Amino acid sequence: MLTTILLAVLAMISVGAAGVAFVPSVLGSSRADKRRKALQGDIRANRRDADASRVRDQRRKTVQQALKSQTDELNTKKRLRLPDMLFQAGMTLTPAAYIRNSVIFGVVLFVVLFITQVPFYFAAVMALAGAYLLPRMYVLRKRKKYQNAFLDELPNAVEAIVRGVKTGLPLNDSMRVVAKDAKEPVKSEFGRVLDQQAFGFSMTEAVQVLLERVPLPEVNFFVVVISVQQQAGGNLSEALGNLARVLRNRKKMKQKVAAMSSEAKASAGIIGALPVVVAIMVSLVSPNYLLPLINTPLGQIWLGVAFLMLSLGVFVMNRMVQFEI
Repeated sequence: MLTTILLAVLAMISVGAAGVAFVPSVLGSSRADKRRKALQGDIRANRRDADASRVRDQRRKTVQQALKSQTDELNTKKRLRLPDMLFQAGMTLTPAAYIRNSVIFGVVLFVVLFITQVPFYFAAVMALAGAYLLPRMYVLRKRKKYQNAFLDELPNAVEAIVRGVKTGLPLNDSMRVVAKDAKEPVKSEFGRVLDQQAFGFSMTEAVQVLLERVPLPEVNFFVVVISVQQQAGGNLSEALGNLARVLRNRKKMKQKVAAMSSEAKASAGIIGALPVVVAIMVSLVSPNYLLPLINTPLGQIWLGVAFLMLSLGVFVMNRMVQFEI
């Protein structure tokens, strides 16, 4: 009986020892597995984050390179040729017609000056300068007005494209909505892009028409975003949404600069016009007072010098009140 009890006690001790020996190892193994799986999950998450960061950096570098190349190309085209100037002003006038009209204007100006008894060589010089400068100033002013009208409507057009893309419309259909409902000249320019696609050009090639027609940094941003998205993919709605926000901020900054520089521009205009206004008023009050400047050779020389100095002063003041953003 004692032997049986002793064996039972020994058996119980053996089972307990085995439990103590194996159960912690099993529990420890499960904990180790959990820690191993958690570590593997962290490694995968870090790898995904690293891949996403690498993709973002690559896309950012691609955008920067494309933007730099487009900006360099714009800077190399700073000197405007006559066909480009007429094209960017939204005019259908041909260069030959422009030159013909300039010559006619110069001849008419010379005849008017000669009839008003301006000396022949003065009339010839002023007619030549007017035939070259005044039509060019008119076209450049119209070009600037066209670009400003385009920039005013461009943020609305970009936001319309963003809304279309977010609702599931393709980029072409979103642009078609802009070409149908936007204001001029954005309406015509986006219609031109769609026409280029209809002729078989890709979207990357078609949007280059915008940059040729309106060579501005804001349009360059839009072209780069579309081109990079077409080549490398990405979230187009997010990129265009950020672009619309940048365009609106740049517009606010330009308006702020224009408001701050308005006083300087008014002062420059008054100072530039003051000699001409004084000469006209003196001629009305005392017609013979300034006649020596016209009738005598020495007066004509000093009148020419005064005209050149006035032109130089107006040019310098004009450059001082011009700001680029």
